[in-house]
Amino acid sequence: MNVRTRCSAVLGTLCLVASLALATASADEPDAPLQPVSAALTEVARAQSPTAGAAGPGDTVWIAERAGTVRVLDGQELGDPVLDISDETTTDGERGLLGVAFDPEFAHFYISFTDLEGTSTIDEFAVADGAIQPDTRRTVLTQEQPYPNHNGGDIKFGPDGYLYIALGDGGSGGDPQGNGQKLDTLLGKILRIDPAGGEPYAVPADNPFVDDPAAKDEIWAYGLRNPWRFSFDSGTGDLLIGDVGQSEWEEIDWAPADSPGGENYGWASMEGNHPFRGGTEPANHVPPVHEYDRSGLGCSVTGGFVYRGGALPQLQGSYVFSDYCDGTVRTLRIEDGKVTGEGDLGVSGGEVISFVQDGDGELYVLNIGGAILRIDPA
Repeated sequence: MNVRTRCSAVLGTLCLVASLALATASADEPDAPLQPVSAALTEVARAQSPTAGAAGPGDTVWIAERAGTVRVLDGQELGDPVLDISDETTTDGERGLLGVAFDPEFAHFYISFTDLEGTSTIDEFAVADGAIQPDTRRTVLTQEQPYPNHNGGDIKFGPDGYLYIALGDGGSGGDPQGNGQKLDTLLGKILRIDPAGGEPYAVPADNPFVDDPAAKDEIWAYGLRNPWRFSFDSGTGDLLIGDVGQSEWEEIDWAPADSPGGENYGWASMEGNHPFRGGTEPANHVPPVHEYDRSGLGCSVTGGFVYRGGALPQLQGSYVFSDYCDGTVRTLRIEDGKVTGEGDLGVSGGEVISFVQDGDGELYVLNIGGAILRIDPA
């Protein structure tokens, strides 16, 4: 969630739609355009600065609001808050309630937020009969943040049942602390933990750095600037990460479902496929599967999901994403780690801050201005 001066502030007005110049990560020739998909964005509800969401029990969608509230979308109605931690969080910079997730059995609900000191915090609540049990709250993980930007904050359960956590490089600009390439810090990483396996959590024995005394055991992947939104393909288990760029390149990173972890996505030596400020490409650099530059209005990639719903058959298997400043809902076809086609849905979500996938695989677009928009057939 890295807002640029060419766009309004987080709570400002919507950016105008404009064409966004796209570039593939490694192909010499442009990718083939995808067949047009006839789609529309249907506003189903409005929230107060929605930032994230998750599929909940009973065909519900749970929506996080930046100031610290969680509300449930049931059918066409957004209910009253079922959780309110607004007196425990801050919304300065890029902070707030930034992520929510359920475990696979809907037995626990997790929130990712920055507390009043700006510390990234993951808390857990037990869930009974579809309701949060406030008295069961416990803190799973914390990470101090040196700056109020690039906090990351997204959380997802992977196909393996473990909790994955995205943390940015700590902020400022250009990664002044070098956190992206350091393995002795959780910043600039995707983490993988087992919150049910210990107190406050356990580290899976097959995490890639558990045998390295100089590295944090929780690290799954590194070399990330601000992995604001990531997801797992519910059809294949592949991991896709939208990593926000510094000044020239936005990137989407990919890892196959059978990856053992340990990927180095290059930051801050690399920005996309390009050396950053004279940096040298790491020998183990995993290039992005896709990148695009700033020649259009794009400024901050918003990662999404591979579509696995039933409402738009032509969209099946396409990765859907956007950009906070451009707002166009865009698509990629990815096969064996290579983009084979790219396109867009011909619609704009405005200041797109996040996507949500419901229990049926249908997708919602969250606009920081308040709109909750479902991707429907036109």
